[in-house]
Order: sequence, then C-alpha cells, then structure tokens
Amino acid sequence: MASSADERDADVNFLAEDDLEHLIEDYSHLAPPSEGELLQGHVVKITPQEVIVDVGYKLEGVVPIEQLRQPDGSVAVRVGDTIDVMVDRHGAQPEGYVLLSYSKASRLRVWDTLERALREQLLVSGRVIERTKGGLMVDVGVPAFMPGSQVDVRPVHDLDQFIGQDIPVKVLKVNRRRGNVVVSRKMAVEEDLKARKQNALQHLFEGAVVTGVVKNLTDYGAFVDLGGVDGLLHVSDMSHGRVNHPSEVVHVGEEITVKVLKFDRERERISLGLRQLTPDPWETLPERCPPGSRVIGRVMSITDYGAFVEIEPGVEGLIHVSEMTWSRRMKHPSKVVKVGDQVEAVVLDVKPKERRVSLGIKQLEPDPWTTVAERYSIGSVVEGRVRKLADFGAFLEIEEGVDGLVHVSDLSWTKHVKHPSEVLKKGQVMQAVILNIDAPNRRLSLGIKQLQPDAWESFFRSHEVGDMVRGRVCRACAFGVFVELAPGVEALCHKSEIPPMPAAGEGESPLPIGEEYDFKIIKMNEAEKKIGLSLRAVAEEEERTRLEDYQRQAAAATMTIEEAMSLRGKGER
Repeated sequence: MASSADERDADVNFLAEDDLEHLIEDYSHLAPPSEGELLQGHVVKITPQEVIVDVGYKLEGVVPIEQLRQPDGSVAVRVGDTIDVMVDRHGAQPEGYVLLSYSKASRLRVWDTLERALREQLLVSGRVIERTKGGLMVDVGVPAFMPGSQVDVRPVHDLDQFIGQDIPVKVLKVNRRRGNVVVSRKMAVEEDLKARKQNALQHLFEGAVVTGVVKNLTDYGAFVDLGGVDGLLHVSDMSHGRVNHPSEVVHVGEEITVKVLKFDRERERISLGLRQLTPDPWETLPERCPPGSRVIGRVMSITDYGAFVEIEPGVEGLIHVSEMTWSRRMKHPSKVVKVGDQVEAVVLDVKPKERRVSLGIKQLEPDPWTTVAERYSIGSVVEGRVRKLADFGAFLEIEEGVDGLVHVSDLSWTKHVKHPSEVLKKGQVMQAVILNIDAPNRRLSLGIKQLQPDAWESFFRSHEVGDMVRGRVCRACAFGVFVELAPGVEALCHKSEIPPMPAAGEGESPLPIGEEYDFKIIKMNEAEKKIGLSLRAVAEEEERTRLEDYQRQAAAATMTIEEAMSLRGKGER
C-alpha cells in the first residue's frame, strides 16, 4: 500500500513539473524584450510620423517613419508586412509603446548575413555607389570595398560604368568590430560562368541548333557565347558566298542561331556554322541559271584575270578578262567594271560541284567576226590603230574586236625590216590593204607596203638584159658589191665583173662605197628578185666603142690621102 502511494505522489510531481514547463513557455512572450534583441514584427498601422509594429508582446512598438522612407519619399513597407526591429532604449519612449529601431535591426541582420555568406561562400546582392581609390564602394547593407582587380574576370579600364548597377558579389572579408567588408564581383562572375558552362556542355552535341551571343570578332571568324562556353564560327561557315570579314555578317552583342558542326568535349572546342542552316544555293543553280541565260549581279571584287560578280546571295561568278569585250586591247578588268557596279552578264558554264560559274558580258553584243567577210573584201584599204608589236609583225585593230596582222615582210617594199618597231609605233594610226580573210579562225592578214607599187615589179617591167644602168655602190661583200639601182632595188656586181681598180687594196671594197658607176645588166630573175651587173662589160663596151671610133677615124683619114694622091696624079698628067 505504501509503495502505491509513493507512485501516485511521483506521478503528481512529474505532471506538475511538465505542466510548469508548458506554462512558462506559453507565457514567456509576455516578458518585456531586452535592448538589442532582434525581433520580428508585423506592421499594423502607418502614420505620417511612424510605423506601428506588433512584436508579439502585450504592447506595440513604433518605428520612426524616416527609417523606412525610400529616396523617392515613399514608405518601404505596407500594413501586414513582416519586418525586423530592435528595442531602442536611447530615444524618447512614446506613451503606451516601446521605441523600436528598424535601422539597427537591419544593420545587425546585415552583419549576420555577411558573416554567413563568408562562411558558406554565398552570393549577396549589392549596389555600386561610388568609385574610390583602388576600386569601388558597394552597398551590401553596409558599405563594402571592392578592389579593382575583383571587378571582373578581365581587366576593366572604366570602373565608372558600374556606378549605380546592382551586382552579385561574394564576401571576401568581414570585420564587424571595425566595420570593414571586402567583396568580389569577379568570384561571383567566375562561379556563374562555371555553372553556365557545365550546364551548356551537358546540352551540346554535334548537329544541335543553339542560340548564342557574338562575343568578339577576329579576321578569321567570330567567337559566340553559348551560355558559359564559347564556340568558333569560322568565316568560311558564315555564308554560302564570299565573306571578306566577319563584320560583314555578324556584330558583337548580336544574338544568332548557329549549328554545332564539331564538338570536342574533352578539349572544350566547339565549331559552329551559320550557312549550314540555309539551303545550299549551288545545288539547284543549274536549274535557275542554265548556260545561255542572262543574269544581273553586283561586282564584288576585281583581279588581274577578271571580276567576280554576285548573281544571288551566296553565288559568285567569274567574268574572265577574255569574256569582257570582243576587243583584245583591254589591259585590265578595272577598265570595264568597278567594284559595286551592277552588271548584266550571260551564263557561259555552271559547275555546282566545283562551285564555279563562268560569265561573259561581251556575249551581250554580236561577235563582229561573224560578219567580217560580209563587211570587208580582199584588196580593200582599211584604217587601224597599232595595238601590239611582235617580232613577226604588228597587230592593227581595224574595229572593236577585230584585229589584223601586218607581217614584217609586208611592211616595206624597199627596206629590209627586222622588227616592226623600225617602221611603226604602238598607238599609231595606219592604213593597210586586206590580203586575206579567215573569219572562222578569226584571222585577218594585212599589208602596208601594198599601198605602194612594187619597185621591183616596176624595174623588171622597164628593163631587160643588156641595158646600161647607173647605180650607187651601197655595200660590199666577199663576192662583190651591191649596187642600188632604184629605191628598194639592189643588184649584185660580182667581183669577177669588176676590172682591177688601182686604188683598191687587199681586203678593201673592190669599188668605193657611195660612188656611182654605169653598169650593164647581164642577168635578171624576176621570181627571185635578183639582178646581175657587170662593170667590166661597160669597160669593154667603152673600149670597143673607142676602137670602133678609132677605126672610123683611121678609115676617114685613109680616104683623104687617097683622094689627095688621086688629085695629084691628075695634075701631073
């Protein structure tokens, strides 16, 4: 019985202690808060001077309105909001209320938050308020210093651009007692980049179509930010057509959609393509631009051998210099077209696999050689400009696209021309006679000497073997001398036909150069244009003439004596 009573007493004591703890807990909120204690309260009323806050005690507290007023004059809280406050015993206590401080509570909460952020490496938000020596001042609830080296992952030359911006930062150092805080935007950016990079790499694969922002440009391409990881868009993969510089297609800061061409996950190298998202115009080009069709395009570039013309986006054709004009005198394509010109051309050939289109603009006009035989005849006289000189002759352009050749042998009847430059000059306007027309092979034979009669022909027509002619010794050779009988007509007097001359020594010319003599024609070959002369025959002829004269004179003298003797005989009788 005694033990049962003891047990009942123990149960009563236990219940009494348990109820007491609950009782203390239920009424603990009635104890007045201590100064410096951080409290949470609910805004119950807002007046022009103060904000009434219920902090859970039997009395309400007030916060001066100025502590909650924003720069624009509005109040930062509304009725029903929960805010942090702290009992402030230093100010005048309003009757029936306890004085609360929102500012002190906020500062205390900020320091707790900053210390926790430092321990756990959490991000906090701050606003850059001013530039200071060596960096920036950032408002993170309390003023914090951010060194210039901690502003960004890359060096920043203009720190003023961040003033007024809200930025995420990481806390590097906190000293509550001294009120010092050091923060870093660089660490926050690095962490964000790392997270974005990991996320981007997980969703990338070859063939994927992704969106990115052009980060920077180089001569060979553009780097595109795909969300924490960069990919290279090479200039050759920007367009189906020619791109001289990436800036012609994309711009820094522009958002573009690209295709992943290659992805090396280990080395984190990504090759991107832009032109791969559009159909290749070369595949169906033969259907749109068959040979013989006419197209209109813009001259993109000019080289020594021709001009490249964009006939549609991504397709350029070449107008070779030989297809620009029927004339052969053109020196450079820039003489016909300029970069930026809009030109019409004829499609000559299309090779889609080689991505080549051959164009021509001379084909827009008829080929002048097709009617040359109708417009000119052999023997007619034409006029042209000397376009080119060669060792074998000169080319005369008698009209646009039609050149004729004057062979060196057809330059002069009288002169032995070794090179056409001895007679003609480039650019000189000359007349010529058409000797032959070969339109299929685009050849025209011309002659200049044919404008004058052939001196040889005239000489052979007016002379024959046995005639006596006078000529000037013009040059000597081993077997005689050449004698000029008329302009352009030379004859040979063999040394066997030259009598010994007293002034001629060994190794000298048999006859003095430049002297004139009478010669006798002893040979004539019109086909080979050869004439043989003899000075000896002239001397013999003169000797024979003198002998005949002497004989005549002697005969005349003999007759006179006989007559005298006869007369004398008659007188004696």
